Amino acid sequence: MERAVFDRMVELDQHHWWFLARRRILKRLIERVVQPPEKARILEVGCGTGHNLAMLKEFGRLDASELDRCARAVANKRLPRKVKEAKLPDLSMFDRNAYDLIALLDVLEHVPDDLASLRSIHRRLKPGGALLLTVPANPWMWSAHDAAHHHFRRYTKKQLQELFLRSGLEVQLLSYFNTLLYPLVAAARIAGKITRKDSADDKLPSAPINAVLNKLFGLEAGMLGRVPMPFGVSLVAVVRRPA
Repeated sequence: MERAVFDRMVELDQHHWWFLARRRILKRLIERVVQPPEKARILEVGCGTGHNLAMLKEFGRLDASELDRCARAVANKRLPRKVKEAKLPDLSMFDRNAYDLIALLDVLEHVPDDLASLRSIHRRLKPGGALLLTVPANPWMWSAHDAAHHHFRRYTKKQLQELFLRSGLEVQLLSYFNTLLYPLVAAARIAGKITRKDSADDKLPSAPINAVLNKLFGLEAGMLGRVPMPFGVSLVAVVRRPA
């Protein structure tokens, strides 16, 4: 990511509707779908500034990695043990067959070799262990936001299914999400293409708008896996290493 993106992330990750609602959604998926054992071993790969660490720590002992030096320094203040430096697909600093849950949250799109990265994660999971993954969806939605965040791609559902198959991971849940706000986001992306917008759309909106968007997006916490989500801004998956 561009340096300015990480700087904004530090400012926004405890206040912006997207971060707040997304954490609630992911926590609910862990509780309801992943169902990790008590005192689970958990790893977040590419933790950024560490905005998910407090939530993930609720489920067990947490390790984390982050490639960017400045983001890693912020994350280190949010995790008792050291956040390690790792560049996917190299996870050699982490034990094999060790983790009940690995979180890869809006990271895979930043990695040139996504297949090798998933295979490396497979080797770190215990048999039956789960990978919780999110990625941006819909290649047609590519915008200045993706360029600023140094994405290599946005995914289709079919592309993810094929990657999981080739990496030996079994799909438990694969769904679009950020569905309720999809029409608004899609309209904004189309408008950005028409006007040739060249900046990322990650500013904090006014407090009333931020609250409404937080509420709307957060409603999906009770919907994912129960209500069909035929489209969305992002994709979420729970996949497992075969037991």
